[in-house]
Formats: sequence, C-alpha cells, structure tokens
Amino acid sequence: MAAATNFHSQLVGWLKILLPLAALMLLSTLFLFARNTGTPTEIPFAEIDAAAAEQRIAAPRFSGLTNTGDTLAISAEAARPDANGGTEVTIDKPRLSLDATDGTTLWISAGTGLVDTAAKTAHLGGLARLETSSGYVMETAGLQADLTTGTVTSDGALEVQAPFGQLNAGQVTIQTGSDGTGQQMNFTKGVNLVYTPPTAAPKDD
Repeated sequence: MAAATNFHSQLVGWLKILLPLAALMLLSTLFLFARNTGTPTEIPFAEIDAAAAEQRIAAPRFSGLTNTGDTLAISAEAARPDANGGTEVTIDKPRLSLDATDGTTLWISAGTGLVDTAAKTAHLGGLARLETSSGYVMETAGLQADLTTGTVTSDGALEVQAPFGQLNAGQVTIQTGSDGTGQQMNFTKGVNLVYTPPTAAPKDD
C-alpha cells in the first residue's frame, strides 16, 4: 500500500510539471499557425540571382613573362569577370609593373582597367599615371598594354615630367628592345618640349 501511495504521489508531481509545459507548447504552435495564415513573405529571387552572378574577386594579381623575358604583373583592388561569359575582366584601381631584363622598371596606376585574357591586352584608364625608373612621370586619360610584348601605348595626349624638363605629346609608345637596346620611348603627334638645363653644382673655394 505504501508503494502504491508513493507512486501516486510521484505521478501527481510529474503531471504538475508536464501539463503546463504541454499547454505552453500547444499555445506556441497555435501562435505560429496564426502568423502563417496571411500572405506569405516573398523571397527576393531576383536579388539572390544578381548576388550569385556577381563573382567578385578581391585583391587579384596576374603575372607572367613577355616574349622578351620581361616580368609583367597586374594587381587591383577587385576584379569581376564578364557576366556574359566573355574573355574580359574588369578590374578596379589597377596597378601594372614591368621589370625589363635590362634592369629598367615601369609602373602604371589607374582608376579603372579591363583585361582581355584572349587578346592578352590590358586597358588602364580613368587618369592613368606612368612612372619609369629612368625618371619619367606621365599622366594621360588611358593606356593600352600588350601583355605579350610588354609594349605600352597611350590612348591620346599626355603630359610628361622628364629628367631634362617637361613635354607634351599627342601619344607615346614605350617598348623594351628585344636586341638589348633597353627601354625605348617614342613621342609622336605633336611634341612640345620645355627644356630645363641642369643646375651646375657650386664650386668649392
């Protein structure tokens, strides 16, 4: 009899705990069903598809050798491939460097860029700045780089700060000679030069 009384007491104690919990769960379920009786929320599939199609690569870097053995590298803040599956890659704030076998170096920085992997060319625009290890600094609206030969050509006019003064030109073509003649700059389409003679060093008394 004592055992039956003890079992009954335990059963009553458990029911006091379980029944309120069951009632709470039932109310929660009814609340969820009540919220779902209205118009279901639409999922923005268009935005999801757009995000999936936007394949953005952060801090990309492309590098290789030209056919004359010069080392060419391109880096950027970000790159995005052609959404239509083409061969062009858009790059943001590109940087290009060309280390020639003769020891000279060329650097280009720009606001925008476009690399064509099939044509093996790169266009750097949005005010492109070009510097050389020989002391030339140039600014122009855009530059075209041949990634096979390492030849760089401006889209149009440019302003140049040279070691011997300042000059303006309609176009410039920079290339590395395959015969070991070194870096060559060809200014064309109207060249205006302001020569600044070197300042003579003062003589010691």
